[in-house]
Amino acid sequence: MNDTQPIFLGLDLGSSAVKAVAARNHSVIAQASAELSIQSCRPGWSEQSPDDWINAAAVACRAVVDELGSEVSLVAGVGLSGQMHGATVLDAHGQPLRPCILWNDSRSAPECRVLEERLPGLAMRAGVPPMPGFTAPKLLWIARHEPELYARIRHILLPKDYLGLWLHGELVTDRSDAAGTLWLDEARGDWDRELCEISATDPAWLPSIHPGTARVGGLRSEAAKACGLPAGLSVFAGGGDAATGAVSIGATRPGRGFVSLGTSGQLFLCTDGYRPNPARMVHAFAHTLPDTHYQMACMLNGARPLAWHAEILGCPVAELVASAAEADRARAPIFLPYLTGERSPHADPYIRGAFFGLEDATRRAETAYAVMEAIAFTFADAAESFGESLDAAPHLLAVGGGTRSEALLQLIADCTGRRIGRSDGAEAGPALGAALLAAVGAGAMDQTELARSPDVTLWLEPGEEDALIADRLTRYRALYDALAPLSQPDR
Repeated sequence: MNDTQPIFLGLDLGSSAVKAVAARNHSVIAQASAELSIQSCRPGWSEQSPDDWINAAAVACRAVVDELGSEVSLVAGVGLSGQMHGATVLDAHGQPLRPCILWNDSRSAPECRVLEERLPGLAMRAGVPPMPGFTAPKLLWIARHEPELYARIRHILLPKDYLGLWLHGELVTDRSDAAGTLWLDEARGDWDRELCEISATDPAWLPSIHPGTARVGGLRSEAAKACGLPAGLSVFAGGGDAATGAVSIGATRPGRGFVSLGTSGQLFLCTDGYRPNPARMVHAFAHTLPDTHYQMACMLNGARPLAWHAEILGCPVAELVASAAEADRARAPIFLPYLTGERSPHADPYIRGAFFGLEDATRRAETAYAVMEAIAFTFADAAESFGESLDAAPHLLAVGGGTRSEALLQLIADCTGRRIGRSDGAEAGPALGAALLAAVGAGAMDQTELARSPDVTLWLEPGEEDALIADRLTRYRALYDALAPLSQPDR
């Protein structure tokens, strides 16, 4: 290629992999990923080693650099994206004191009740009621259960910002990742000392907050060598994966929305201001761009149940999805996809997955269909939680690895009654968004260009009302109501 326009890298630290992309303008020209694993040594626990993030980021970045070849000289900056809410606690030297407690970890449910008792108005200030996925209750858990380790804490970073510390050496975050901690006063856009106090958090431990387009440092020589990039290369703040996913498809203006299908799932709507809706478990958060906010329903399990089912059966996900087309829907079991509890709309860290209605005639096709349908039902619940506010979005675009399945997207369209569009590069999602933020920060792109919607290559229209799906959705919701009490730890 002889194009001399600058190239920007985006690194997305996900739960299952670190993805790296190289983008020119809005187009991905190279991408690679390196897998990660999650450790769960006790029920409800979910952790990762920060060292694994660094190693995976170096592998993914080096693979993209190798694919670029001589064009690596055109790389003008790196943007960051990552899984939100993880508690990475560091000592005075910036070294992790323990594995990071992740977004889908439910151990701090008792601490959430403590936070609500200490500050009843917390949800309106922080954008969402306290739930164990967020960072603040995790810190209170550490203070109560690991006091010796807690006494050594001097810094707290979100996952992508720990990767950033390795890349550029600064203790920083962006608005959107700060929003997912429960320490941010969403309306003011700054750390809230009272929210910190009730969660045993010293505000001095928290990083400085920047817009996602801010240059926050230059690439350290050690990181540069590991990634195959020049030392001093500009690194930009980026955003939490929900916000960077939004940037990748132009959801930076009010009325723009999307569905995200990764390990977790999100239904996202950009709003014209701070619009808290805690009664429906709809998150109201600061976007990574200045003076911009969004509402989001977050489902902890996303497309992960499909991967789980494929692992259990020992077959590729694509093969499992293909088999679902042969299912007898009327005889398929009902599946609850809550492998790691659920956030929106139930705020229930204890609920777990289940099949109901298995019979001797049940085949793989029926269980595969049930899992796909359950993922779509979580989006139906999310859409209902938004109420009329979702009507501001004429359609929803789709991002994330789960968008590979047209059948799954069609089910989501049918169950939500919403038109859904998929574009080329939809799988790149947050990593592409991070690269675009870096391009704006470096002056290679105007911020207004972030509102550009990608060309949609596939539209999924909601089908006619399906009596069978409606009946199965009713049974799905009734199954949750029946099983939720059995999942509580104090029964």
